[in-house]
Amino acid sequence: MIAADWDAFRDALPETGPLMGLDLGTETIGVAVSDGFRRVASPLETIRRKKFGVDAKALLDIAQGRNVAGIVLGLPLNMDGSEGPRCQSTRAFARNLDPLAGMPIGFWDERLSTVAAERALLEADTSRRRRGEVIDHVAASFILQGALDRLAFMEGA
Repeated sequence: MIAADWDAFRDALPETGPLMGLDLGTETIGVAVSDGFRRVASPLETIRRKKFGVDAKALLDIAQGRNVAGIVLGLPLNMDGSEGPRCQSTRAFARNLDPLAGMPIGFWDERLSTVAAERALLEADTSRRRRGEVIDHVAASFILQGALDRLAFMEGA
């Protein structure tokens, strides 16, 4: 089920269970997961993209192994908030993943998540080589943490 908005996404989720955050790139997919209470996002791994079927299987294997309750996809909006070709590609990926996943899928505005991840890695004095290896799944954790914070705010409202 692809959620139309955050209320629909929240309502479709079970009360507890980790969420998985994805930063979809053209060559890689950054993956992050949360704890079961959905408070903290942690970078997990970066998957090299191949074909959709191979990518989906890798993601669903992670989801099954970690008992993931829902998926948050970073939506690469333009800086003015409009949707471009990368958003269309992300939405198509979600449409193809939806019948296989069997769990709610939501979108989170990912603008500047890679910039934030890069800044955090620079502050941690991470080498250029290592930054290249981890940037995608660190960006996925920024995307997922934003979504977790939104869900927590909604619970308090």
